Amino acid sequence: MRFDVLTIFPGLIHGYLQEGIVGRALSRGLIEVHTWNPRDFSDSAYRRVDDRPFGGGPGMLMMAPPLLAAIAAARQANSGAPVIYLSPQGQRLQQRAVQDFAAAPGLILLAGRYEGIDERVLAAVDAEWSIGDYVLAGGELPALVLMEAVARQLPGLLGHADSAAEDSFAASGLLDCPHYTRPEVVAGEGVPEVLLSGDHARIRRWRLQQSLGRTAERRPDLLEQRGLRADEQILLEEYRRQRGEAQ
Repeated sequence: MRFDVLTIFPGLIHGYLQEGIVGRALSRGLIEVHTWNPRDFSDSAYRRVDDRPFGGGPGMLMMAPPLLAAIAAARQANSGAPVIYLSPQGQRLQQRAVQDFAAAPGLILLAGRYEGIDERVLAAVDAEWSIGDYVLAGGELPALVLMEAVARQLPGLLGHADSAAEDSFAASGLLDCPHYTRPEVVAGEGVPEVLLSGDHARIRRWRLQQSLGRTAERRPDLLEQRGLRADEQILLEEYRRQRGEAQ
C-alpha cells in the first residue's frame, strides 16, 4: 500500500518510520511512504507557503497554489488514491473507516499547519478526517496515527494473524478485555483462574463478558450505537452483579 504525505515537515514523517509497526511494514515492503513538501511547489523565492488571512485575525494560513500543485503531483504518482485532509473539522476516525482505508490501493494525506489551509484547497480534497476533538500544531501526527492504524490491518505485518482482528473496536465494536502474562502473581494479585483453566469455551465467555463490562463502564456510547444480543445482555448483567458484590 502506498501513502503520500503532503507536509512542510517531512522529517517528522520519516523519523517515525524508523521504528515500530510502520517501520516494520516499510522494511517488509508492505507499505511505501512518500512525502511531498509544498515549499517545493511555491513560486516564491523564499519558498513561502503561508500568508495572513483576508479579513484579519490571528495566525497564518497555508496558501492554496503550493498545496494544489503538491496535491496534483501526488495524485499523478498515486493514481486513484483519495486525498484525505487531517483536520479537527473532519469526521471522527473510527475502526470501521480504518478497515475501509486498508482495502484501498493507497492514500494521499494532507497535513496542514498554522491556522489551517485556504478554503479553496478543499475542492481538491476527497474527505476530511479527525483523530479527536482537540487541536494540534499540525496534521503530521494525525497522518502518522492513520498510517499506523491502517498498516496494522495489512496481512503479514503483526506477529499473530488474529492480532488485528482482536484489537479494541476491530470486529465486535467493544473495548478489548484484560490481558495477563507471566509471572502469575504481581504485587499480590494473581491471574484470573479462568485464564489458567485451559477451558477455551469458558475463556471466550469470560473475555466477551469483560469486554462488555469495560465498554459499558468506559464507553457506554459504543454500546448504544452497537446494541446487545440477548446473551450479551445476560453476560453484562452478571458482570455488573459480580462487580457490585466485589465492592
